Amino acid sequence: MSAASAPSLTCTEPMLRIPCPWCGVRDESEFRYRGDATRSRPDADAGLDAFNAYVYERVNPRDWHTEWWLHVAGCRRLLKVVRHTHTHEIRSVEAAAGAAGAERSR
Repeated sequence: MSAASAPSLTCTEPMLRIPCPWCGVRDESEFRYRGDATRSRPDADAGLDAFNAYVYERVNPRDWHTEWWLHVAGCRRLLKVVRHTHTHEIRSVEAAAGAAGAERSR
């Protein structure tokens, strides 16, 4: 494969811009994705299969999805973000319930 026909490794998609309620609009690089915010942890007596499914089984939606994002390079707060997984449009951002207890001390 010649250099002229080699695929480009440059990302042409714009970075996500996440509106933090405390810090304002920030680049995605300031945040860490923390997972699906719609899943509930199984009860302690639910059994190994339930925990295995909770940890390893995921759906891959192509629609609006609620996610956890941690603002690691800013206020260090946990946010609940509703984002479209195909267009990456962000519909809403809010503080996670009980986020005050989940925040790291500075």
